[in-house]
Amino acid sequence: MSNKTAVTTDAAPAPAHTFSQGVRKGPILQVSGQGPVDPASGEYLYPGDVKAQTTRTLRNVAAIVTASGASFDDVIMLRVYLTKREDFAAMNEAYGEFLAEHVTDGVLPCRTTVFTGLPREEMLVEIDAQAVV
Repeated sequence: MSNKTAVTTDAAPAPAHTFSQGVRKGPILQVSGQGPVDPASGEYLYPGDVKAQTTRTLRNVAAIVTASGASFDDVIMLRVYLTKREDFAAMNEAYGEFLAEHVTDGVLPCRTTVFTGLPREEMLVEIDAQAVV
């Protein structure tokens, strides 16, 4: 059995004290749900703009993936949590643009999108990821 290790980076928001930014066990990496937070200031960004929030959130996910020694080509699953169904098209546009830039092997990760409440009112989107390194 391989050891479980926490993945941390200053390039993504500091996690709450109750979870890790990411955890790697063997070749499996799980990235905790990320939101539209500036890693330097801890501020939630782009109120009311789900497209900009999606891009910032994916940048945070990518920073943790990179800190684990992986790339976005290693991501096999992304889970997207949205607060409003009407934000799907704008989120999907930003998501597609980000993946077009960061997935270089042509194989897009799987995805699930769920509509739900999120921990902070200003969060319109949260995204987590799983990768095999």
